[in-house]
Amino acid sequence: MKVSIIGGGGLVGSSAGFALQCGGVVREIALLDVNFDLASGQALDLLHGGPSTADQIITAGGYEHVPTSDVVCITAGLRRKPDESRLDLINRNTDLFLSILAEVAKAGLKKHTIVLVVSNPVDILTYIAADRLDLPPSQVLGLGTQLDTIRFRSLIAQELKAAPTQVNALILGEHGDSMVPIWSSAAIGGLPLDKYPGWNNRLADELFTRTKGSGAEVIKKKTGAGFAVGIAIRDVIHAIALDQRRLLPVSTVQNGCYDIRDVALSVPTIVGRGGCVARHAIELWPKEVQLLRKSGLVLRQTLEQVLARIGRVKQ
Repeated sequence: MKVSIIGGGGLVGSSAGFALQCGGVVREIALLDVNFDLASGQALDLLHGGPSTADQIITAGGYEHVPTSDVVCITAGLRRKPDESRLDLINRNTDLFLSILAEVAKAGLKKHTIVLVVSNPVDILTYIAADRLDLPPSQVLGLGTQLDTIRFRSLIAQELKAAPTQVNALILGEHGDSMVPIWSSAAIGGLPLDKYPGWNNRLADELFTRTKGSGAEVIKKKTGAGFAVGIAIRDVIHAIALDQRRLLPVSTVQNGCYDIRDVALSVPTIVGRGGCVARHAIELWPKEVQLLRKSGLVLRQTLEQVLARIGRVKQ
């Protein structure tokens, strides 16, 4: 399997490349970036580690890699300027994203290629990608709340001194302020979280608040997130490459799950070689369902503003 990472010279894209290299599952990794020298340097750095990781082809280049790619992962994005409004940043990133989609479409995609959107605002851009690309909506995924989910699990594990791999908890909805923690199914090693020694409602509130602020916390301390988002990307791409049919909280355009429609957000999604294989409306507490629907409404308001400016292709 070949994976092309658009924005591969940046922190997120190169971290994804490194995570995929260490995973040893995909056969070829191509780093694409407007700054070719940077992407080339990242690819060379990865190449040097190849003898101790896996037998892979690691290259840098441009959109000529897209037609032969099985997964196209888009990580390129712009950062917020001082005093810039959230909507202004969204509009700038949307314009950049549209230019990337135009180049991808021009290069041409294989019939079964999966497009994975990582650039923010990921839910808005996932919707736009599904609208603009000549692919079935099931083949367009956004990283969604997969990153928030593994952050959430890591913080729970750290606080309770539990094995991180045994923590099972989900964040659904928007990758943003209206994200929803799913406490109803949270567990450690099969033991419901509310029965775990040391757990209480105050701790729950603290950990979710920290999860929501994790991105800002990392940016403040080291200018940007890289390692964890690279791992989150690897989780999704491995599920595709190995047809694992893993249940992951990725973003897709909704058509009725939890009565949410015509907006992209994260619900429990089975991810395999075909992309979004299925969505499951697992049983949630009524309050969780209410918050998830509210998250959809929040996203829809922003999406309508963006679509009013750029227009819509598919009807």
